[in-house]
Amino acid sequence: MNRTRIGIVGAGGRMGRMLIEATLKDDRMALGALFDQPGSPCIGKTAGDLVGGLASTPSAVVVGDDVAAGLAHIDCLIDFTRPQGTLAHLELCRKAGVAIVIGTTGFEAEGKAAIAAAARDIPVVCAPNMAVGVNLVFKLLDTAARILDQGYDIEIVEAHHRLKVDAPSGTALRMGEVVAGALGRDLADCAVYGREGVTGERDPSTIGFATVRGGDIVGDHTVMFCGLGERVEITHKAGSRMPYALGSLRAARFLAGRQHGLFDMQDVLGLR
Repeated sequence: MNRTRIGIVGAGGRMGRMLIEATLKDDRMALGALFDQPGSPCIGKTAGDLVGGLASTPSAVVVGDDVAAGLAHIDCLIDFTRPQGTLAHLELCRKAGVAIVIGTTGFEAEGKAAIAAAARDIPVVCAPNMAVGVNLVFKLLDTAARILDQGYDIEIVEAHHRLKVDAPSGTALRMGEVVAGALGRDLADCAVYGREGVTGERDPSTIGFATVRGGDIVGDHTVMFCGLGERVEITHKAGSRMPYALGSLRAARFLAGRQHGLFDMQDVLGLR
């Protein structure tokens, strides 16, 4: 069986280490390259150094900082870094003809356009959340919004660790987009991202967002449909980053053999 050779950016971070562990435990995958920022203390360390005894299969793949050179040894790059870095890596993948799975969030319109443009030449999975359970929730939200389309106020509450730099989370925004789309609305026109002071009565056409940052919360998301006398809540809670890693590997397998195209996890899971 041919294994998909995986490259991981940000190998020394929490998500990077989780991806290393998941890759080493998957007999359909092979760890091909690891990357981190120039000057990182992880440069020169092996995959085994980073995950210790967590992975059942040892690996001597060494962390480097030359992504362009390392792409020659992989079939798919997985990137959970920051928008600016991800877009630079995307362009390198485009030039090298290497597939990429993007779990980075916080892209502006220009960045999203760059991803779509690159996908004309290489296969790309880009999703705000790679967890299979979260993507099932997206599907459930579409159904719920279509049924609860009258008389229900919609609020989205998300919580993440203190180190997360963007808000609301990409997952929360995607939830809002799914709900707004099911209701025939544009999230850009109906989203409310903060309330303070005398705000007046709630506009029933809006979708509200609330953000919590603290401690080491991996990721909690709840969408509330609040009616008169009842409330429907759809919640996903992540206890570790492993679901994101496993979903990313599933996305990498989905891209194997594809020449180009822009996909998300709904495509990967056959939920469209």
